[in-house]
Amino acid sequence: MLQSVVSAIQNTVPISQFNRGLAGKIFADVKTTGPKVVMKNNEAEVVLLPPDQYVRLMEMLNDYELLSLAVERMEHFDSASLISEEEMDHELAITKEEWDSVGEVEFE
Repeated sequence: MLQSVVSAIQNTVPISQFNRGLAGKIFADVKTTGPKVVMKNNEAEVVLLPPDQYVRLMEMLNDYELLSLAVERMEHFDSASLISEEEMDHELAITKEEWDSVGEVEFE
């Protein structure tokens, strides 16, 4: 528990340091040591973190949302409601020639 308190203190920055012109130093520190919580009136105001960490967090959040959606859909999956590719093509009026003209499709 002591380590988490020390970490919290080391990772906070009073907003007054920005007012003293120390933004550049704070940003450099964020790049080298990780996220910082900017405090204003003894409350967390914003979190500063390097762009690569932000991108990674957003990608993780997006992956989690997609996984949650997939799990939800699978909970309601009914194999009796499936239709064949041929039935779908017929419903959408897609011909074999149209499929042949599409070419390779790349999935990620």
